[in-house]
Amino acid sequence: MTVVALSGGVGGAKLALGLQDILPPGELVVVANTGDDFEHLGLHIAPDIDSVFYALAGLNDTERGWGRAGETWQCMQALGGLGGETWFNLGDQDLALHLERTRRLRSGESLSEVTAALCDAAGIATHILPMSETPVPTIVHTAGGDLAFQHYFVRDRCEPVVTGFTHKDAERAQMPAALLALQDVEAVIVCPSNPFISIAPILAVPGMSDWLKSLGAPVVAVSPLIGGQAVKGPTAKMFGELGMDVTNAGLVAQYAGLLDGLVLDHADGEDVHDLTVATAVTGTLMQSAEDRHRVAELALNLAEAIKEHME
Repeated sequence: MTVVALSGGVGGAKLALGLQDILPPGELVVVANTGDDFEHLGLHIAPDIDSVFYALAGLNDTERGWGRAGETWQCMQALGGLGGETWFNLGDQDLALHLERTRRLRSGESLSEVTAALCDAAGIATHILPMSETPVPTIVHTAGGDLAFQHYFVRDRCEPVVTGFTHKDAERAQMPAALLALQDVEAVIVCPSNPFISIAPILAVPGMSDWLKSLGAPVVAVSPLIGGQAVKGPTAKMFGELGMDVTNAGLVAQYAGLLDGLVLDHADGEDVHDLTVATAVTGTLMQSAEDRHRVAELALNLAEAIKEHME
C-alpha cells in the first residue's frame, strides 16, 4: 500500500513523521511544497523539503521549531561582519545540505533525484518528492506591492496585508516522474499546512489535481485550525485578509471539491454541522510522538472508512 501526503513545512512535517512511524517502511510518499524555494547566497534553498527531511531523519530542532538540532551560527556571524545579508538565517550544519543540493543540481541532477540521494544518505525510507522539477515561486500580492515569498514570510515577518498570490511559471511546472508512476495509492493525506502558501502551490502544478482524483483514493485533510486560529504561522491572518471565514468550512471551500474527509480539533467540533465532507474529531495539536501517531492513525482510519463507503 502507498499513502501520499501533501505537505508544507514544520506543521506538515509533524504529521508526515507520525505517518512514517505507523506505516511500514517505504509506504509513505511526501509531496513537498517548493513554492517557497529560492536562491540565496548562491545556494538553492528548499525550506519545506528541508523541514520534512530533518523531521523524518530525526534531525530537526524541536525546541526552536525549525532547522537542524545542535545548530551553530558562525558562518552567519562572520557574514554579518562582512556586511552580507543575514535576514535569512542558515545554520552551519544546514549549509552543508544546501551546498550539496546546489552542487548536484548544477551537475545536472533533477530536484527529485537530489532529494532522493539526500534521503538515502540520511537513511530515510520515506520517499520525499518535490511538487515540481522546475521552479514555481510563490509571489505574495500585498497592499504595498508584490513580494517574493521569503521577503514576505521571513524578512517582513508576514506583516504586510495579503491580497492574493501568484504561482509564477506554474504553467511550465513538471510533476516528478516518480510521482506519476505511483500505483495502488490507498489514501491521500493533506497535512495541516497553510492552504494558501503550502498546499495551493502543489495543486497549481498542471495535472496535479487531476492526478490526485484519478487515483480513486480518499483525500483526507488534517485541519491547520484550532479554535479559529492557526497553531503557527499566518494561516488565520490570511483567511481574514482575503475576506474568508476562518473556519473549517472555509478551509474545505479553499480546496474546491478535492477533499473527501477532514480531521478537526475538539475546539472546532461544532464545525462538523457545516461541512459537506466526512469528519473525525480529536486533539490535533501535535506536541508528542503519541499525538502525531494518534492524528496520523485517525486520518488513515477516516480514509479507510470513506473508501469502504465509496466501494
